[in-house]
Amino acid sequence: MWCIEEINDEYRKRMYTILKLYFEDYDPKYPIICFDEKHKHLTSDLRMKIPMRPGISEKYDYSYKRRGSANIFVAVDFNGGKRDIMVTDRELKEILQFILNI
Repeated sequence: MWCIEEINDEYRKRMYTILKLYFEDYDPKYPIICFDEKHKHLTSDLRMKIPMRPGISEKYDYSYKRRGSANIFVAVDFNGGKRDIMVTDRELKEILQFILNI
């Protein structure tokens, strides 16, 4: 857990509060939504890959050309069986619309 300096009593208290939400009865008026985002660099290869053959693995070069970046947003309502995914090239405006439309 690289981003947590110490698992102390305060951390455990908050963790168990969140985990208890998953055991509550499902109410479609108040869904429990998990949200995550990931920033990705978009790249393309500069050289063609050499495809694999029997006994020889695929070969590819480490060099690439940068083609911009994108943000991937995912919202999941596990108990309701719903998920929504959005990919954008901007962050703030679209993420607010995404959250408010769920």
